[in-house]
Amino acid sequence: MVSDNLKALYEKLPSGVKLVAVSKFHPVSRLMEAYDAGQRFFGENRPQELAAKVPQMPSDVEWHFIGHLQTNKLKLVLPYVSLVQSVDSIHLLEAIDKWGRDNDRMVDILLELHLGAEETKHGFSEEDILTIVEAGEGICPETVAPRPLPPQAAGPSRFPGKSLSPSSPPGDICPSGCGRGWPQVSGQTPSPAGVKPALSNVRIRGLMGMATNTEDERVIEADFARIEALFKRIRAEHPDLAETFTELSIGMSGDWPIAVRHGATMVRIGTDIFGAREY
Repeated sequence: MVSDNLKALYEKLPSGVKLVAVSKFHPVSRLMEAYDAGQRFFGENRPQELAAKVPQMPSDVEWHFIGHLQTNKLKLVLPYVSLVQSVDSIHLLEAIDKWGRDNDRMVDILLELHLGAEETKHGFSEEDILTIVEAGEGICPETVAPRPLPPQAAGPSRFPGKSLSPSSPPGDICPSGCGRGWPQVSGQTPSPAGVKPALSNVRIRGLMGMATNTEDERVIEADFARIEALFKRIRAEHPDLAETFTELSIGMSGDWPIAVRHGATMVRIGTDIFGAREY
């Protein structure tokens, strides 16, 4: 039963780790079993499914969006969620901020780090995330000195068509409003106005990631160690973020105990609560 599964999980989870029940593909009746057992945090990864379930569930449910989000689906997600865990591009970050301004809302988000070997996964590189955080702190990407990164961080930027290296020529104005800018898209000339509004309606609450899809615990351990190190580095280098940059969402049904060992503040668990998905 769902209630028994939840009880078993809560007995094992440290008290400081939030359990997000991944309810995608499961009917509302199953979600209500979890709700009646005391579960209040639910994660969905499909906008239409989220929008359909919200009015059928009690109003005190806290919804998280955990899947790849297209900008044309924001209106199906942002009015209902307390956290978007899967922000994986500058384009999406800026679109969420615009929606927040237009709707007078501050939107809490996590930046998704591309973990694991699968190229099909979404997410930023470590260098990209450091640049985003520094821009948000008022440090222009153009003035950031090159930083040594671990070997596994090497490789092309995951900003499609954009380079975020400190040596890139200035382009559109950066979210900090520092007057320099996000590096421009190759081959494009900034518009005469040249100014994008600051990211005033997005609050970066932490990081999210998914480990390599493997049964080799050494590989999973290495993936979670990477994101833990980045999370700690950002908190250490940006003490002003200490009260807001607090969430590390890693770990799912097959690997959450490893994630907890690496500082997870949230785990996203579906199968261990609801059983196999009902497609």
